[in-house]
Amino acid sequence: MAQPGTTTSAGTAGQSVAAWLADLLGGLVGLPVPDLLVKVVLSAVVMVTGYYVAGLLIQLLGRRIARRFRRPSVSRTALRLLRLGVFLGSALIVVNLFGVSLGNIALSVTVFSAVLGVVLAPVVGSIISGLFLLADQPYEVGDMIRIVDSDQTGFVEDITLRYTKVFTLDNTFLVVPNGTMRERDVMNYSAEDTRTRLSLDVTVTYEGDLDEARQIIEQAAADCENVIRGGPDIRIGAARYPAAPTCYIESFADHGVQLRLRYWVREPYKLLTMRSRVQEEVWTRLNDADVEIPYPHSHLVFDDTSGQLDVRTSDGRPQPGDRDGPEGRATRRDGES
Repeated sequence: MAQPGTTTSAGTAGQSVAAWLADLLGGLVGLPVPDLLVKVVLSAVVMVTGYYVAGLLIQLLGRRIARRFRRPSVSRTALRLLRLGVFLGSALIVVNLFGVSLGNIALSVTVFSAVLGVVLAPVVGSIISGLFLLADQPYEVGDMIRIVDSDQTGFVEDITLRYTKVFTLDNTFLVVPNGTMRERDVMNYSAEDTRTRLSLDVTVTYEGDLDEARQIIEQAAADCENVIRGGPDIRIGAARYPAAPTCYIESFADHGVQLRLRYWVREPYKLLTMRSRVQEEVWTRLNDADVEIPYPHSHLVFDDTSGQLDVRTSDGRPQPGDRDGPEGRATRRDGES
């Protein structure tokens, strides 16, 4: 028991509690109970209690935190920090039971951090990058993103302080450290508006009906499912673009007129499928109309500077002057050579 005028540390208090319980149990069972056994049992009880307390706090505060932040990534991080705080508190109680003071813990952590600083630098960098990701909000849980350099597309499954987990369209998980994620170019398809604009280049001949071709291409895209047929202009920044499919004259190419179709799809989740449907519909309708899609042709031109070229066609029958047919011609050529 502490004497008047003295200060009892937390570690001493923990040891005193353990010694008191050991004496109490020893008196009940009539046998001496080691202090170490009591400390181990108390440590297990404290950690299990901390586990259930953390779960209870998450159940009580989870909805409030979710309503407060309104972002799944931030709310999940806050709940993880809450759980970590409870576990750290339980761990401090356990070390106090074994007589370790907070000052010794702080000194040990400082030395340990200095020794492993170089090894833990990438982890610390990822955690700092995770904080920047949560603050900058380039993407959120549930967004569809595309990592440009690796050409991988998927949905953001989770954002932690160390990594970002992406569920790819190939049914695989992609875990990217936040330190490298901030250095990559990331396209977010569903951050603000799920509507996505696609384009299709079509070349038609100069001899065809250009106006008819443009109308057919626009109507073909509008009749496809999940393509926006019309409505108010879609605003991107300060600019506004037509919501209905629109076919523009891109350029006058070597083999025909280059047209560019721009159309909007409602959701970005099946872009390749939508491109295929629109192209199939355009191809079918252009074949039924007086519109031709050109393809490259090669023309050989000979003039006075090209020399002389003898050209002769034959159906396999002997020609005048070929008395022995193909075999005779072969023999004569061999003799002439």
